[in-house]
Amino acid sequence: MFTASTLFRKSRPFFLLLLLHQGTYPHAGSPRSDLIDDHAANERASPGVCKHRRLGRVGGIEKTEADTEPLMQDFAFDTQATLFSGDEPLGKGQRRPAPAIATPQSIERRVDAIDWTHASAELDAHGCATLEGLLSAEACDALSSLYPRDDLYRSRVVMARHGFGRGEYKYFDYPLPDVVDALRTAVYPRLAPLANAWNEAMRIDVQFPPTHAALLRRCHQAGQSRPTPLILQYTAGDYNCLHQDLYGEHVFPLQLAILLSEPGKDFTGGEFVLTEQRPRMQSRAEVVPLRKGDAVIFAVHHRPVQGARGAYRVHMRHGVSRLRSGHRHTLGVIFHDAK
Repeated sequence: MFTASTLFRKSRPFFLLLLLHQGTYPHAGSPRSDLIDDHAANERASPGVCKHRRLGRVGGIEKTEADTEPLMQDFAFDTQATLFSGDEPLGKGQRRPAPAIATPQSIERRVDAIDWTHASAELDAHGCATLEGLLSAEACDALSSLYPRDDLYRSRVVMARHGFGRGEYKYFDYPLPDVVDALRTAVYPRLAPLANAWNEAMRIDVQFPPTHAALLRRCHQAGQSRPTPLILQYTAGDYNCLHQDLYGEHVFPLQLAILLSEPGKDFTGGEFVLTEQRPRMQSRAEVVPLRKGDAVIFAVHHRPVQGARGAYRVHMRHGVSRLRSGHRHTLGVIFHDAK
């Protein structure tokens, strides 16, 4: 006889996936739930897990249908990162040195010139802050010119294959280009105090070390050893769906994106978009205007907001609106590494 219990047994994998999608399945590293939170309502559908059918090497990169872990993961699906691991490390003899783009000293001088008190206040108030002219036009052009150099990357993701949008991106392999490594090293110490203050306000019992090298050691000890900095490429009609960049248990709550192309000259459309989902309120959207070389720092997944009864947590997502014409390159600098 066909009963409800029979249906549950036959459909058990489906019910487990449903629980994951609703954010009710427990996972490691979950923040405390006694803070005001609307996390369950903030989940979106994620692509299903697919088998890895090898497509062979293209430009020195091992390809599969799944490519690699998805950039566009939501918090309840952060464990999927280990399932999208079809890429293989490049052979040591296949890589040519990356050209020198900027010295660590020049990057440090540019970072030191920023008004970090103002930037921190903007992050507290709005969840994002613009850093004008963080990179020179020459450095932007040099980084964009690296995109065809497949030997510098560990994997490539075509967004349309996974429902992430349209366009593509490539994750750098270690060793990172000098300018990317210098940005991580110089910017992280400026953000760590704010990240710790945010966690304290949200009653999350995680504190971040003062240097980026120490954060990487923490990530690597937990099995998060794959670099996450990437370059994204868009052409006319491409866009990036709203998402969060989570790659494992250890997540630094702030990240950096630098526009490498000039709006109005290299492309039209393609605005950087943030959304903020607040408990029991409508979501708030913000478009961040950027010029070539400008950077935006923004919250990875959530941040505290002061309310009448204390701090409550809002959930952030980011994306890129549809490109109307031209080509657009962006450098993404995520400070934690991936499984």
